[in-house]
Amino acid sequence: MKFATKLIHGNYNLEKNGATNIPVYMSNAYAHTSPEELESIFQGEALGYAYTRVSNPTVTTLERRISSLEGGLASTAAASGMSAIYMAVTNIVKSGDEIIAASGLYGGTYTLLANLKDIGVKVTFLDELNETSLLNSITEKTKLVYAETIGNPKLDILDIEKVGEICRDNNIIFMVDSTISTPYLVNPINYGADVVIHSTSKYINGTSNAIGGIIVDGGSDKYKTDKYKNFHDYFNKFGKLAFTAKLKASIGRDIGAAMSPFNAFLTLTGIETLELRMKKHCSNAIKIAKYLEKNEKVVKVNYPNLKTSKYYDLSEKYYSEGASGILTFRLGTKEKAFKFITNLKLILNLTNIGDTKTIIIHPASTICAHNANEEKEKMEVYDDLLRLSVGIEAAEDIISDIENALKAI
Repeated sequence: MKFATKLIHGNYNLEKNGATNIPVYMSNAYAHTSPEELESIFQGEALGYAYTRVSNPTVTTLERRISSLEGGLASTAAASGMSAIYMAVTNIVKSGDEIIAASGLYGGTYTLLANLKDIGVKVTFLDELNETSLLNSITEKTKLVYAETIGNPKLDILDIEKVGEICRDNNIIFMVDSTISTPYLVNPINYGADVVIHSTSKYINGTSNAIGGIIVDGGSDKYKTDKYKNFHDYFNKFGKLAFTAKLKASIGRDIGAAMSPFNAFLTLTGIETLELRMKKHCSNAIKIAKYLEKNEKVVKVNYPNLKTSKYYDLSEKYYSEGASGILTFRLGTKEKAFKFITNLKLILNLTNIGDTKTIIIHPASTICAHNANEEKEKMEVYDDLLRLSVGIEAAEDIISDIENALKAI
């Protein structure tokens, strides 16, 4: 199937009664005809459902749909993007292990990884995650390299292919958060990623009506090596599905951060228009970035597809159609940034991205408020910086709202 077809039909058989929408299975538990059948399900020897905290038919449909879109072997849905990140990372590392991560991560992800020191996991944050910095940082204890395809809000472009090659050569699991890119713009597994994560609350859902996250297992032989002994039992039984098998049998089951069946249904509904929405997000974003670049009241604009961006070459390699719908710009002072937001009429001031509506936020005082000043500098989050998540409204109306707010400062 082509991508647009997979969005609607990927890994899904029509209901026997002819219903074209997946039913919402609002059931906590599932009855079985014999104790032997239920025992087999609990032992992982038979397929089936026992308890929605572990698995649910509606959620399974979403997992299969995302696997189809990303080219993964299996997926695990979670209650939120942050719970997906936590489960995926802690499924790999244990006390004494080390992680290498990009410093341009979303503020909440940065804090989550930094706090792993409390369980004895060291994290090295690199200002620029590239071939040189990565090779200089790898040690024998490095178990995981973690990055975002496009940093939020730094908007640095990850060279997925190069980092994937280094991780392959050094037998290190490569985990990529592709929330901003979405499967429409790039499939990190094709470039060497072992695990891909999405906050489905953003572009995949598209309408800000359901929180969720998902972990996509690309399948890897790395788990059979001595470095990942905690995966050996799973690899011997499940092969390249070892990551998902361990996740579902341990931390995924124990923490209980299960996605709501209704949220899975809403996400399945939203994802059908992903291709159409992403095309509009990208085309709007470049128009607005070019407008801001010409406005004398704007100190600096950051959008990877602008020729002035230091990530322009990488954006052309991976995102020639557009580097998603996020851009940032600086106005000189925090006071000007706040006044600009106050004078917007159409654009909404709230903490989200990937909505059909255009959204703005002041990262330093909100999503990065709990990061230390030195961390904000590494993330390129400044007091005068604004992050704009460009929606799918008419570009002319978005620009008009921005122009009127700029006049106020």
